[in-house]
Amino acid sequence: MSHDSLAPSQAAPAVAVPADAEEEGAFGIDAFTLDDRLRLFHFAAAEKRHDYLWLLRAFERGRANYQVLLNASDVSGLLRQMAGEYAGAAAVGDVQPLLDALAEWRVLDRSYDGTRAANLAEYRNRHYVYQFTQAGYRAYRAVEDVLGAALEDAQLSRLVFPDILADLTALAEANAAGDAEEVYRKLGRLDSVLNEMAQRAARFYLMLGDLARTNDTRPEVFLAHKDALLAHMREFTAELGRYAPLLAEAVEKAAASGVDRMVEYAAEADERLFRTPAARLDDWRQRWGGIVHWFGEREHSEAERLQDATVTAIRSVLALLRRVTEARRGGVSRESQLRHLAQWFTSCVSDDDAHALFQAVFGLGAPRHIAVPYPDPELIPGRSSWWEAEPVELARTLVQSGRTPALKGPGRIERNDAERARLRAEQIREQAERRGAAAALARDGAYSRVLDEAETRALLSLMDVALAARVPVTRGVPGPTAAGSAHGVRLTLVPTGPGEAFTTVRTVRGDLHLDGLRLEVTG
Repeated sequence: MSHDSLAPSQAAPAVAVPADAEEEGAFGIDAFTLDDRLRLFHFAAAEKRHDYLWLLRAFERGRANYQVLLNASDVSGLLRQMAGEYAGAAAVGDVQPLLDALAEWRVLDRSYDGTRAANLAEYRNRHYVYQFTQAGYRAYRAVEDVLGAALEDAQLSRLVFPDILADLTALAEANAAGDAEEVYRKLGRLDSVLNEMAQRAARFYLMLGDLARTNDTRPEVFLAHKDALLAHMREFTAELGRYAPLLAEAVEKAAASGVDRMVEYAAEADERLFRTPAARLDDWRQRWGGIVHWFGEREHSEAERLQDATVTAIRSVLALLRRVTEARRGGVSRESQLRHLAQWFTSCVSDDDAHALFQAVFGLGAPRHIAVPYPDPELIPGRSSWWEAEPVELARTLVQSGRTPALKGPGRIERNDAERARLRAEQIREQAERRGAAAALARDGAYSRVLDEAETRALLSLMDVALAARVPVTRGVPGPTAAGSAHGVRLTLVPTGPGEAFTTVRTVRGDLHLDGLRLEVTG
């Protein structure tokens, strides 16, 4: 199953590689060079990695209790408190060398605190206190995220589509009203939701790939989850197909309210201090471009690619189910068969019986004797032993089947150029006929005349696209309209007025009665 059909909500950001030397005026996390950032993860691969992990968890607990600066005795006290809940915390020994190592790797920041000294001896011994560096805390949280990752994180999010639609509508209203703070909030929320949805989808399809690779050894795991997986993917596909046209229309309305003004409002309300106004404008313009790429592009949007990937995943899961079912159809699985065969081998009385069983099961037979001369026999002396002479290269087909490989060219390709030209001309004619019929519908309308066969087919195909959106349209009640576009025209289903019960479209196939609906076809 393909994983490369998913892309993030925006263009892939450039990787920020820190310079080898610190820039002038850099401070905080910007002062960390590339080597410094890589050394942050030394504690995860060190010999005492478990002790380092529990030590950093003690700092995390102190940070949660607003106790930022900790000395060695404070850390030991926190570890004793955690030892009552976790056995691993009680195994940590002397914390001072661990603190010094973490400070050397710049995971912790070490500073001198003379106010804590009770006497002159402690003052001379340089009483140190430690706290997380900004980069060190991120490295610790990255390790904890990996350790705490679970299968529940890999799921498609189908309940976010109503919220995305509501946020796009509110974004267009806020932009039209000139509310910069609301534009900033809605754009930021849309960007975070789309990023999370793309990451969840990527993790979900990777989980499906892992499940497919492990089904040979543990098919019961796949069989236990197949129903939930199929139902989850089908519900997500249905929701995405339902909301895709509505989200595309909402993106168009938001863009119509003024993209440049929207980006300027968001950059104006942005509170990132260390970004220039030009950088903030460019950042928010890229975020809006990512939203348009997700839902605004009709044919090649990320929403369409996500739906295609889900349909492909459903087919892959069904194919995997078929393979697992066929493997277990005989009453026992491959694993059970191999276990029984191994038990037979261990029950053999003698080696001769084991060899006979091996021959009966695998049927390898006697070795095949093949006589193949050297390409140049004069290079190998006849007095040389077989153990000393160079080996002779053998073809695989000669060893497997005993036949000398023969060089054969590719088979002749039969080409029927006349039939291909006829089919291509027929295809072009049908496309032109559908496009002309759709243009006639947009020009003359669907009422007050009898539609011919081509116009009838074009009208029915447009109605299929409009009804696939599943937008409820109620007679006499203003609300959302179902719409679909194809062949360069757009068909809209709108509710009729209170005094009009139904409308009738006359075609060569018969009359089409629409209860409480009216068709509008525009170019």
